[in-house]
Amino acid sequence: MSLINTEVKPFKATAYLNGEFIDVTEESLKNQWSIFFFYPADFTFVCPTELGDLADNYEEFKKLGVEIYGVSTDTHFTHKAWHDSSETIGKLQYPMLADPTHVVSRNFEVLIEEDGVAERGTFVVDPDGKIQIVEINAGNIGRNAEELLRKVKAAQYVRANPNEVCPAKWKEGEETLAPSLDLVGKI
Repeated sequence: MSLINTEVKPFKATAYLNGEFIDVTEESLKNQWSIFFFYPADFTFVCPTELGDLADNYEEFKKLGVEIYGVSTDTHFTHKAWHDSSETIGKLQYPMLADPTHVVSRNFEVLIEEDGVAERGTFVVDPDGKIQIVEINAGNIGRNAEELLRKVKAAQYVRANPNEVCPAKWKEGEETLAPSLDLVGKI
């Protein structure tokens, strides 16, 4: 079953953020856009390149009212140690959510049970706590924050303009479509 338009299931997790441990729950997501950015493990190879890419684009996400949650099955203590020891991870200004119990990874259906780690899953959650975008990559394929930013802008646009849709490669400011019988077979 698809997770699109489903509400984020209840969870409580500890995150590392700016030198502190904070609690995050599904209620933390209400009234804002959120990204859950699952990755397999701290102290690895592709993961820091992705998290660093998000950090480099974090201000653009914040301007859109989006909070990012980097999530792995590591503990919040491991997140702190990685943050303190890696120049790339040290740039992160968004919460690093710990999921050692695998509750959050199971809720988003990205847990690789036999390995105890998460797939490279990306989920965009709207202010109502409903999942609007789901993307899963193989472990050896990194993601692109700029493409994710484009998708968030599209999700926000169609939420604000429910009678329009964003075509392929749509970028902010470009023309959208208004679905109607007049368009059927003419695109």
